[in-house]
Amino acid sequence: MADFQPKGLPVFTPPAPAPPKPTMPNAKHIIAVASGKGGVGKSTVAVNFAIALAQTGAKVGLLDADIYGPNVPMMTGTEGKQLTGAPSGKIAPIEKYGLKIVSIGFVNQGDTAVIWRGPLVGRMIQQFLTEVEWGELDYLIVDLPPGTGDAQLTLSQSVALTGAVIVTTPQDVALSDVKKGINMFRKVEVPVLGLIENMSYFACPHCGERSEIFSHGGGKAAAEQFGAPFLGEVPIDLKIREGGDRGEPVVTQQEESPAKAAFHQIATQLAAQVTALAEAGKEQSILGKVFKFS
Repeated sequence: MADFQPKGLPVFTPPAPAPPKPTMPNAKHIIAVASGKGGVGKSTVAVNFAIALAQTGAKVGLLDADIYGPNVPMMTGTEGKQLTGAPSGKIAPIEKYGLKIVSIGFVNQGDTAVIWRGPLVGRMIQQFLTEVEWGELDYLIVDLPPGTGDAQLTLSQSVALTGAVIVTTPQDVALSDVKKGINMFRKVEVPVLGLIENMSYFACPHCGERSEIFSHGGGKAAAEQFGAPFLGEVPIDLKIREGGDRGEPVVTQQEESPAKAAFHQIATQLAAQVTALAEAGKEQSILGKVFKFS
């Protein structure tokens, strides 16, 4: 007896599986650092926890993908450096503080504005991913521009990301944009590794009194709401601003401070989330082979 097929109903055809995203064989983990809006200290956070990861002995690259506002060269004390060719024929990154760094700021120097449409931005990000001699990396940290535009979409489609970290400040106007960023990454199937609350509070260095200038706890509440890990909070600290302006990030300074400790804690938490995600992926792969799900 022939299989029954009701008349007038379309035959269901399962959708074709999406093609796998390209990988960077020499980079074990690629982590995007994003923010829903500008001014929350995303680049400062990215630079400091990237260096904190390198200080643990990890091999770390830092890609400044904020094409219109590249601040990484100033923050790492590499302003004025120029990219050169590597023996392999690829681009040689600039090295500082244990990081391998690439930025449009090494190409387009001074006060000249980058006035590009979206496709050119995407092409530059792809070039930095594929045409740089990154070598063997444990982590490639990608500092994205704020928002949910061309750069974010290009990166998520160009390479298989381990996950994204979202930086926010505690006030409601920043948190409303965080939610959009989380939803964007989930739509493109990029795991959210966690949220970081920057400018979380200010502790007066003279009297020790704590002031929550931009409110407090909003980042942790948003993480709980969306079921994402909360990686930590960074206080307002004069040493962060001073270090960023003179190219000496706070985690490289000899003096201990709450901000320095916060970035090291965040790096530890992030590494733990990456490890947990990798282990979960291995378990899923093994189960898939045993039960023929993949």
